[in-house]
Amino acid sequence: MPGDATLKRELGLRDLTLFAIACIIGTRWIASAAHAGPGSILLWVLAAIFLLIPLAIATAALTVKHPEAGGLYRWTRADFGPWHAFLAFWVYWTGIAFWFPSAAMFYTSIALSGTAHADDRIWLVALSLAAIWTGLGTNVVGLNVGKWTENLGASASWMLGILFAIVAIVAWRRHGSATAFHLIPVWSWDTVSFWATIAYAMTGIEMVGLMGSEIRDPARNLPRAAWISSLFTTLFYVGTTAALLVLLRPDQISELNGIAQAGTAAGLVIGVAWLPRLFVLLVLATAVGQFGGLGSSVSRMPFAAGVDHLLPAAFAKIHPRWNTPHVSIVSFGLIASALLIALQFGDTVRAAYQTLVSLMVIGGFLPYLYMFASAWKAGRRWSASAGIAMTLLAIVCSVVPTAEIHNVWLFEGKLAVGTIAMVASAWLMYHWQSRRPST
Repeated sequence: MPGDATLKRELGLRDLTLFAIACIIGTRWIASAAHAGPGSILLWVLAAIFLLIPLAIATAALTVKHPEAGGLYRWTRADFGPWHAFLAFWVYWTGIAFWFPSAAMFYTSIALSGTAHADDRIWLVALSLAAIWTGLGTNVVGLNVGKWTENLGASASWMLGILFAIVAIVAWRRHGSATAFHLIPVWSWDTVSFWATIAYAMTGIEMVGLMGSEIRDPARNLPRAAWISSLFTTLFYVGTTAALLVLLRPDQISELNGIAQAGTAAGLVIGVAWLPRLFVLLVLATAVGQFGGLGSSVSRMPFAAGVDHLLPAAFAKIHPRWNTPHVSIVSFGLIASALLIALQFGDTVRAAYQTLVSLMVIGGFLPYLYMFASAWKAGRRWSASAGIAMTLLAIVCSVVPTAEIHNVWLFEGKLAVGTIAMVASAWLMYHWQSRRPST
């Protein structure tokens, strides 16, 4: 592919494994899972079996088959043609654009927790924008430097998981568990959309496939990295959710500030005043890793589309000094920033957050239908069947409003408009660009 020669193979087994962990694990999902109750533990296990593992199998097989930059875009183009490839890339790219502001709002709320600005929308938006542009800006420097950001984030998640486990064991021995554990999830319409969140939290390993031309010996390293990261991810989510429930009851855990609440409770249990700050620092470190991993990997798709003349030629350019698709990164940041601001109007902060989460789930899962269809063609039949079933279930669950949504029509309207806008904008851009003469 033209331009691939400028993308260096920087990711070996260690870096690739940590890159995958950084892209998959989102510490904000722990609070959501604990808030839903101990039945979430079984949901984590089921999501790992029927989504995370199928994703890992499909990503490894398709990346080895098509070891170029662009991943999902390349796989879909090879099997279904340029229009479907462009649609898959565009919707997925936009879905990650929804992820950035929602993640930034979460991590910013943790940083502001306990201050006078904790529920101040202006502060949340301003600091969220700062976090987005800080994370994206570092990716212009290059993967040889940027990969250490992902390594830091993944390492912080290891430390966070171990720390949660230690504190939970101490709390259990001293005071018992704050929550009575049961494995069967409690049915409630208010928590149905959370099932989609559980599924979404298990995604992200496909991001390493977007870096195909920058992986050393992908046939050997990618399958191994996929299995290691999948095992760690499952243990992390199950263990940290259980730890939060040992420390606090589900009704005491906020989906936005649950980690900060758990840190405070942990500090009280073992009598260490600075422990909550350590929790916050580790969570912010994982956030830096996620912003770096997702920002760098998702930029490879518009780069690949630009090389194929399906986006303006600027997207195919590589920065002369840092060898990165800088136009793609900056364009992505502008879209994420605009979405963050636009989705604040007409509802509460938590409702705006829920809208962002639902839109990113829809945008993230729709392209999986192409990915798993390609996996089916590649002979990975179980992976494809389980993945398609989970994809459809997650999309349906994501449109069910939670108890925090007071204006259901506004919520559903935003989801409908957002989804239609993703598809329609893809169609308009594709047909406009395909009619332009290539230069």
